[in-house]
Amino acid sequence: MDFAHSARARELIAQVREFVEQEIYPAETLHREQVEASGDPHHHPPVMEELKAKARAAGLWNLFLPDEEWGAGLSNLEYAPLAEWMGRSVIGSEPFNCNAPDTGNMEVLAQYGTREQQEQWLRPLLDGEIRSCFAMTEPDVASSDATNIRASIERDGDDYVLNGRKWWTTGAARKRCRLAIFMGKSNPEADTYRQQSMILVPLDTAGIEHVRNLQVFGFNEGEGHAEIQFTGVRVPADHLLQREGDGFAIAQGRLGPGRIHHCMRAIGMAERALELLCRRAAGRNAFGTELARQGVVREWIADARCELEQARLLVLKAAWMMDEVGNKEARKEIGMIKVVAPNTALRVLDRAIQLWGGAGVSQDTPMAQHWAHLRTLRLADGPDEVHRLQIARMELREQLANEPTDPVATALAPAHG
Repeated sequence: MDFAHSARARELIAQVREFVEQEIYPAETLHREQVEASGDPHHHPPVMEELKAKARAAGLWNLFLPDEEWGAGLSNLEYAPLAEWMGRSVIGSEPFNCNAPDTGNMEVLAQYGTREQQEQWLRPLLDGEIRSCFAMTEPDVASSDATNIRASIERDGDDYVLNGRKWWTTGAARKRCRLAIFMGKSNPEADTYRQQSMILVPLDTAGIEHVRNLQVFGFNEGEGHAEIQFTGVRVPADHLLQREGDGFAIAQGRLGPGRIHHCMRAIGMAERALELLCRRAAGRNAFGTELARQGVVREWIADARCELEQARLLVLKAAWMMDEVGNKEARKEIGMIKVVAPNTALRVLDRAIQLWGGAGVSQDTPMAQHWAHLRTLRLADGPDEVHRLQIARMELREQLANEPTDPVATALAPAHG
């Protein structure tokens, strides 16, 4: 395995780092002030358009998309360190048009959409003119098991009719959000994993009711997580993605790259927290000495560096495997990083918040909002417990597929059927 950065990746890392440090960090306060002044927590502030224009002019645009026709053509391994730098700021991804859930939706359209669907929806998303959302999770079922979904997609002549309630539909609270990718059951009698379909739904279609916006630990996150009721929503049949019954497979394809992005952004948040921890420790005195001289603080710093390096290497391994052998063969590694990266980042962030004290939980640092996002990430794209279950299943299957070579296992382990 070779995790060395390519020449192109090294150049982009330097460019993205410079842009984050010189353009995005200084804009964070103004971004917050412009949103607050608007009275709308999901307002699209002018400073964001200024940042997007600068990033696009610098060629730092749509870096996430491996399809060279539509995006930068970077591999998962090449994009991973860029996502890490973007993750250092709560507004770090959108200036590069690399923000979720649009990234996942653009990948779906690029991979599964028809040419007509791509022209209508993918191009304006790639140009950053509109936003999109992904309507899968439902309030009345355990959505960590996507086969539980109850929302319906029923064929009626040349149309499909949609009914159901969705929530945590990220991005839907924004006025610039124009499109939802809706997942529902099109054939409840089919095989378990062929019951679901996905369809493109313009958000101005009759029958869509924006019920409410959902807060995250009291934050009105800028992306806007909405609860939406779909009642008799009628869309043309040509809005279907692929064929009826392909929804579950499309969802799995969408989540693989997204988990790499999430995990590398999580490491970026933790790296910034560690930097803040070190600077605070070196510049703050308590009880007659610098905090950096306290043994417990040095342990925090050492543990954070060890844990972050371990997490990053695991994510890079997963990215390398996705590039080399495909998402399906890398599914155990993808599951592992989804457990490891958010939990590691939360531990680092918690230590930094503890050292910063009151400032650490205030709006004067990014750490409180990062903590809320990371804690939520332990639920998003599948909770830790589901990933652990799948990892354990794969590990057992691999371990028990061959005869044991350890004589202790042979002598003491019970036979398995």
